[in-house]
Amino acid sequence: MTGAAGYMALVLAEAVAGSLVFLWCTPLWGEVKHGFFTLTTGVVLLLALTAWWSAAVGAVPDVDAGLWSVRLALATAVLAGVTLILMLAGRGTIARITGLLSVPASLAVLVAMAGTGRQSMLLSLFQLLAGAAFLGSITDGLLLGHWYLTDRGLGRGPINRLTNAMLIAVPVEAVALVTSGFGGIETSTSLNPLLTAGALAPWIALGMVGTTLLIAVLTRAALRGERASAVQSATGFYYLAVVTAFTAEVAVKTRFLG
Repeated sequence: MTGAAGYMALVLAEAVAGSLVFLWCTPLWGEVKHGFFTLTTGVVLLLALTAWWSAAVGAVPDVDAGLWSVRLALATAVLAGVTLILMLAGRGTIARITGLLSVPASLAVLVAMAGTGRQSMLLSLFQLLAGAAFLGSITDGLLLGHWYLTDRGLGRGPINRLTNAMLIAVPVEAVALVTSGFGGIETSTSLNPLLTAGALAPWIALGMVGTTLLIAVLTRAALRGERASAVQSATGFYYLAVVTAFTAEVAVKTRFLG
């Protein structure tokens, strides 16, 4: 893959995989009303379709890793779409099965995309998985924070768990960022020439990751309050984290492709 479309495909695929893992592979199904799964799956479907389109636009002909990235991204989007339809139709049990199937499909996209990286396959895969945990915990945390407005009886367990996941994911993301290096490399300027000027991209990304860490700490502190407004405050911090996290990932992924 190449160009701005390739960079965005990487970031969007990370967000899709991370969101699906935290949605379907945690105890949320038995804690939160099924409407939350409908909401989150709808958001993930939009991200998955955009990831597929971006991968298709950025794909380089005759490069197997890029072509498989497109195919698997489409498969993930299809599974997310089927899951959403089943949830809307009230077929929760079957929807949960297709939702669980979408998790390995989304992770397979990252494996394929790791083959497009300029560094080794294992290191590239680590960077993508770290980004998925980073973006996924924040995306699901933001949506869950809003869900508390509709489900006043929901306990703090789910939002606390996602916030803890974010706190763990941030330093892992920092390690992944460092492994990408800080020297200047040849990259496309189609996304933003500023990101390639004087090797600024990794430093911009590192600053955004540091800011996200501060936001995560503040989110954790806000949730110590016992009033319902504590969750609203935490949701506000999640808004900020979405901005800083996605900015960090876009910046660092301009250095990812071979």
